[in-house]
Amino acid sequence: MRVCPDGTLCYTGEIIEVNIDAFSWADSIWGIINRMQSQFSSRLGFILVSAGCAIGLGNVWRFPYITGRYGGAMFVLFYLLFLAILGLPIMLCELAVGRGSRKSIASSFDVLEPKGTRWHLYKYGAIAGNMLLMMFYTTISGWLAYYFLHMASGTFNGLSVQGVNDVFNQLLASPLTMAGYMIFVVVSCFGVCYMGVQKGVERISKTMMICLLALMLALVVNSLSLPGAGEGMTYYLKPDWQRFIAYGPQEVIFAAMGQAFFTLSLGIGSLAIFGSYIGKEKSLLGESLWIILLDTFVALMSGCIIFPACFSYGIDPGSGPNLLFLSLPNVFIHMPSGQIWGTLFFLFMIFAAFSSVIAVFENITSCFCELLNVERKKAIRWLAPLMILLSMPCVLSFNVLSGIHPLGPGTGILDLEDFLVSSNLLPAGSIIYVAFCTRISGWGWDNFYQEVNTGAGIRFPAWVKKYMTYWLPLLILYIFAAGYYGMLAG
Repeated sequence: MRVCPDGTLCYTGEIIEVNIDAFSWADSIWGIINRMQSQFSSRLGFILVSAGCAIGLGNVWRFPYITGRYGGAMFVLFYLLFLAILGLPIMLCELAVGRGSRKSIASSFDVLEPKGTRWHLYKYGAIAGNMLLMMFYTTISGWLAYYFLHMASGTFNGLSVQGVNDVFNQLLASPLTMAGYMIFVVVSCFGVCYMGVQKGVERISKTMMICLLALMLALVVNSLSLPGAGEGMTYYLKPDWQRFIAYGPQEVIFAAMGQAFFTLSLGIGSLAIFGSYIGKEKSLLGESLWIILLDTFVALMSGCIIFPACFSYGIDPGSGPNLLFLSLPNVFIHMPSGQIWGTLFFLFMIFAAFSSVIAVFENITSCFCELLNVERKKAIRWLAPLMILLSMPCVLSFNVLSGIHPLGPGTGILDLEDFLVSSNLLPAGSIIYVAFCTRISGWGWDNFYQEVNTGAGIRFPAWVKKYMTYWLPLLILYIFAAGYYGMLAG
């Protein structure tokens, strides 16, 4: 590292755009070192890691279920529409703020906001959103690791339907078992972040995503070869006007809108951090389209795994969250070579879940490095125990704290944490990102538009300005209000 003639800091021939005379607390020596170490080595790494952040549990059980429920291909068409008009522009806002500031959500608004404004206060809500998300996501990821080991060891072989249910109930009843698997998830995923961006996050996430895609294709081929697979695919993807009309166009459209919005986990800066790690060689629209295409591909292919298998063995594919832990194990124990296919399926699920956990942990790590002005490894040594402690209420809510029902009968601490993130912080944060990128009191449309279109690739059209300034916030507000209405009505 050296001082260049123009007063900037240089390393390996590349200039960091920091003026020494204007050095702030966020740009200390540790900030410079962390930024030097926090760069992706390739475009493919950025796309796969960002897609891994978006691809998660909702792609596997929620998307296929609601697609079949709301009319198959009819729902998919609405879903793709809302990905384009809702998910894509918000993703562009996150990535543009990240790349424009070269900071995480902890400092990005501080760098880009006009002097005297207070957009930066949202950093606390965004960091809280990332922490809350991991407080229950690590527990569910631990369940997947538990099922993988039990499927691989043959625990499910020969069990009845009730026997499969008992395996899950025994897991939930044991706080030590659940805590152990949750701790394994936290330690292993933070361990990846501890290795650094290129050697840890990028290398491990790329490997997991490539393995995920390979496993998924193998599972699709196996499911489509099962007897009765055609019936399952017909139910899944054939346009069904009767189901569409039965639920009502408004409910179907809202379900598609909600899935398109929540599948990408936008609004809390979990994708913005990866925007800060990439160069300006490519425009952001093309990169965002790749992320969304991969996310949608995994969601669609997951349905091609689940529906043919369920229909082949008479299992209800519409069992919601129980699909992963109750219904599908019953499919695998009746399937030829089911132990092998079940093991591969839960390995596929682990890759999907862990890629998301690693991505969010990387964002949390970067935030605390900037906020506390410490280097990465020291931050992680404090964050890992803290995350384990914060995740314990969710673990205990299924046993020791099972009598607590924060949102009414039948709900638990996991439901509360999910509600705070999904129905509050995600939509609120998305509105803030959109407003910051379009309003003159924020970063402003001109700066946002220039950042999105910097580099070679697909250009983002200027005529979208009015839509993003006025109509997009209204769509997000509709999702916000409908989420509360659904909770209160339920």
